[in-house]
Formats: sequence, structure tokens, C-alpha cells
Amino acid sequence: MTAEVRELHDKGEIYAFLAQDRCYAAYAIGDLEPGLFELCTWHVSAQDGRKTALTLRFRGLSPPALFAMGSSEGLAPLLREESLPERVYLTGQPGHLPLFQEAFSLGPVGDMLRMVLEPGDFRPHDGPVIKLSRRHLPSLQRLYRGEGVFAPYQLDLGVYYGVEVESELGSAAGTHLISPTYQIAAVGNIFTHPSHQGKGYATACASALVEELLSRSLEIVLNVARSNEVALGLYKGLGFREYCPFIEALGVRKHRETLP
Repeated sequence: MTAEVRELHDKGEIYAFLAQDRCYAAYAIGDLEPGLFELCTWHVSAQDGRKTALTLRFRGLSPPALFAMGSSEGLAPLLREESLPERVYLTGQPGHLPLFQEAFSLGPVGDMLRMVLEPGDFRPHDGPVIKLSRRHLPSLQRLYRGEGVFAPYQLDLGVYYGVEVESELGSAAGTHLISPTYQIAAVGNIFTHPSHQGKGYATACASALVEELLSRSLEIVLNVARSNEVALGLYKGLGFREYCPFIEALGVRKHRETLP
């Protein structure tokens, strides 16, 4: 039976699908918040009236992001949609990789882990941290130059802590998103300038960040490359545990006539 593909607009309907796996879908859940939802396009695939897969296209980053969730059978028709962007940053489950490869020419595929923190597992670490505000944006952008994915709205809508060294940020940690409506937050952009590494700054920044998020009763997740043993050690030292694997890759659409 041919799958039914349609665009979704109702937040309740979207969240009902994402809530099947809140920790895997944390970033997509955060994008249901006002100010971000308007930058999203959601599509679902259904068979016999039952939703089997969902995609989110988020236009707030460059290139735009595409998040995939659900069965490979359901996802296949969603990745054949003509309205897909030419270049996207893909996030999906490991089993989605063959479908991504069929629809896109992929750059290096990131072998990633989603980690979560139970409140009772948190182990705080002290340090000379400060809470960052909009006035720290230029220094934060200099720190992150060429590192990770950071957009100014993440500072405006989120929480960031840093360590200043001679009036310049030497380390910082923040949130990719916070969803007060759905009580979930994604920690990210944890980075220390190479000249200040080994001093515990990143751990202190991340600890202060997590402490504030826990005070707001938020469920906390983060992403890390499976091969990044230093970062894994930092996060496990704070009390995070591995939740699930996922993959990331930059994709360039293959034109329909070139598909097998």
C-alpha cells in the first residue's frame, strides 16, 4: 500500500509523534517553541492511518537542518519530496543511512551519541565561571569561530556560561535550545580555546549550565561524537550516560533522474 505523505501544522499532533522518544527527538521538540516553530516545516508518512515516520526541516541554520524519525519504510517517500532543500544537514537514526545515501550525496558521516542526565546523577564541578549575556556575543563568536554550529539566537533564547581570561572568553558552554513548554533542553557548544585547555574550564562551564537547567526542572540531553573520548569523559564525569546512537551528515540532493 502506498504511504500517505502530508505536511503537519498542529503542534499537538507533531508532539504526539515526537513524544514516542523524547530524548532522541529533543531538538525537534525544542523547535515547537514560538520563534522556532515558524522556521520549521514538518512532514509525516502514514500507512492505514498510522504515522510511521516524520521529518523536520529547520530553516534557522545555514545550511538548513533535516531531522528524521521513524521507520525506514515510512521515511523513504519523505526523502523523495521535490520540495527538499538542495543542501541540508541531516540527522537520523543509524538505520536511515541507506536512505540518506540514496537521496543525497553525503559528506563525512558523523557517528554520534545522544547522552542524557538524570538529576540524581549530577556531579557538580566548581570554577571561575560567569553567566553570559548579549554583550558577550562578539567574544563568544570569536571563541567559536570555525568550531561547531552557533547562531546568535541560541544565546538570546538559551543559557550560556563562560570563563574570561584577560577580558576575553577562554571557554564557554551553552544550550542549543531550551523548551519551557515541553521541559527539555539540549546542551552544546562546549569549547575551550586551545591555549586554555587542561585547566578544567569546560567542565566548570558545563557544570554551571547543567545546575541552572536542573533548577528549572528540565530534562537535559547533549550530543557527542562517539570517537571524542575527552568530551565523553567530561560528560560522564558530570553524570551523563549514553542514551542512543545517531548519525549526522551534510547532504546534497541527487536529482530525481539520477536516482536508481
